[in-house]
Amino acid sequence: MGNRLLGILPRADFDLLAPELDKVALNQDVVLSRAGERVEHVFFPHSGAISLMIEMANGQAVATASVGHEGAIGILSVFGPTPSVITASVRVAGTASRIPAARFHAAFSRSPAIRQAVQVHITSLLTQFQLGVACNALHPVGARMARWLLQLRDCTDSDVLPLTQESLSQMLGVRRTTVTLLMRNLRESGAIRSDRRGKIEVDRPRLAAAACECHVSMRRQIEKIFATSGRPRTWGMPTSVRDDRDKAV
Repeated sequence: MGNRLLGILPRADFDLLAPELDKVALNQDVVLSRAGERVEHVFFPHSGAISLMIEMANGQAVATASVGHEGAIGILSVFGPTPSVITASVRVAGTASRIPAARFHAAFSRSPAIRQAVQVHITSLLTQFQLGVACNALHPVGARMARWLLQLRDCTDSDVLPLTQESLSQMLGVRRTTVTLLMRNLRESGAIRSDRRGKIEVDRPRLAAAACECHVSMRRQIEKIFATSGRPRTWGMPTSVRDDRDKAV
C-alpha cells in the first residue's frame, strides 16, 4: 500500500473503501480541489507532492502545507458540506487512490478505524500549520525555502524535483526575483543544481544544513503521530525520514 493513512487501516476497514478506490495519475499543476468549491473526491497519494495554498483577496497565494503519501486531499469534507477553504495543487507529479467523497463519508460513519485515520491526518496537518506559522515569523526566507524543498523531497523520495521558480515564488509568497537570488545562493553552496527545464537536483545533506530546524521538528512530530495511531508502520516512509529518525535516536 503506497499511502500511509490507508496502510494503518485494519483489513476489514480498508475493504469498506477498496471497491470504490480508483488509481489515478496526479499530473503536475493539476488542481485537485479549489477554494470556494465543494469537494467531490478524496485523494490518497501514493507518490508525488501536493501543496495546500491559501489565496488572498488580491489574488496572491502562499503555501501552508504539503501533502504526500502520508496524507490525503479532501478528507476534511467528512465534517460537512462546507466549501473548501484551500486550493490543493499538484507540485510534483505522482499517483493516488481516489474515492468519491460521498462514498468515503459513508465508510467514515461506519468505521472507528477510518475515523481514527482522519484524526491522524488532521493532527499531522495542524502540526504543519503551527510550525509553519512560527517558521514564517521567525526564520529568514532562505532557510524557509530550503525547508520547503526538503519537504517536497520527502514527499517524493527523489533528489530531482521538477519545480519552476514561479511555483517556488507562489509557495513562499515572495517575488520571483527573490527566488532567483535564493536559488543562486543554494547553487553556490552546492545544496542544489538546477537547469532551464525547471528541474532542481537536491544535495540533501547540504540543503539540510541551509534549512531551519523546522523541517526535522516537523518530521519527528508527524512520525510520533503515526507511531501512536495504533498500527505504526515504517513501510512507505521516505528513506530520508527514516535516516532523520535514526539520527535523532
